[in-house]
Amino acid sequence: MRSYSTTILAHLFGILAIILLLVWLLHYREGIEYDSDNPLRVFNVHPFMMFFGFIFLVGQAILSYQTVPAPHQTQKVVHMTLHFIALILGIVGICAVFKFHDMVNLEDVYSLHSWIGLGTFCLFGLQWLFGLLFMLPASPQTRSAVAPWHRAGGRALFSMAIVAALTGLMEKSTVLKLAPHQRESHLINFTGLAILLFGVFVELSVGLV
Repeated sequence: MRSYSTTILAHLFGILAIILLLVWLLHYREGIEYDSDNPLRVFNVHPFMMFFGFIFLVGQAILSYQTVPAPHQTQKVVHMTLHFIALILGIVGICAVFKFHDMVNLEDVYSLHSWIGLGTFCLFGLQWLFGLLFMLPASPQTRSAVAPWHRAGGRALFSMAIVAALTGLMEKSTVLKLAPHQRESHLINFTGLAILLFGVFVELSVGLV
């Protein structure tokens, strides 16, 4: 029951974060469009894809063992598929920020946010390939030996992705030089809190199993 409750809270905070992120990008930041001539609209593809397209779907993949009422093999297929979709959409998000930098002549990968984010994303790709061992006909001994490392590594990378999202919001808020009392500043803060709590309740859901 406790795990079920935390899973519901994880979904609620994840959906809340998506809604707040969309309000911020569409209402305050001119919208989302990868092929736009407006660099701001191109950049906005990055935060949207990196949370909804990557972090949120990775969280759903982690929770899939508790939310998909199906045999364990089916749960594993859903788990791997959601991770794969998240990686593809994450690539779109990363390409968007590189495109934005080219449009405004900014240096690439210069901030702590970009170091954490890009490093986490690359390690997630390796983690996904590593996870194929569970889909291939490996021996039970091999599976039991690597399973704890796979689970621990996945949870650590998920936490790193949350950190990357929060540092990204802080970096953007600093660049925009928003006054503390402005509504946009408050919206960014609430979005960050929703993302943080999404990560917290995903971790609690897994830990209570």
